Amino acid sequence: MMSRKQRIENQLTQDCSPSYLMVEDESKNHHVPQGAESHFKIIVVSSAFEGLTRIARHKKINQILNQEFEQGMHALSMHLYTAEEWAGKKDVAPSPSCKDGFDKH
Repeated sequence: MMSRKQRIENQLTQDCSPSYLMVEDESKNHHVPQGAESHFKIIVVSSAFEGLTRIARHKKINQILNQEFEQGMHALSMHLYTAEEWAGKKDVAPSPSCKDGFDKH
């Protein structure tokens, strides 16, 4: 059986043809049962984002991963870039801490 991380990677690869893709399961940093696969961070670099605003990019990813949200994914930290934008990046901001006071950082 495929993990949620693998399904996300497959779906984003299929729909965005990224030149760079990173999918990280950050569930361990939140107060959820072990193996919950509920909180993810993605970095996607794709020409599919050319000419799209930040909001339009997020909407695109939310539509692509809608089924994962329907099946229990709770949070998704998205970092979405064109190749030109990514070339100028030095780092990506860390995801925010869990709001319920449980923080392993």
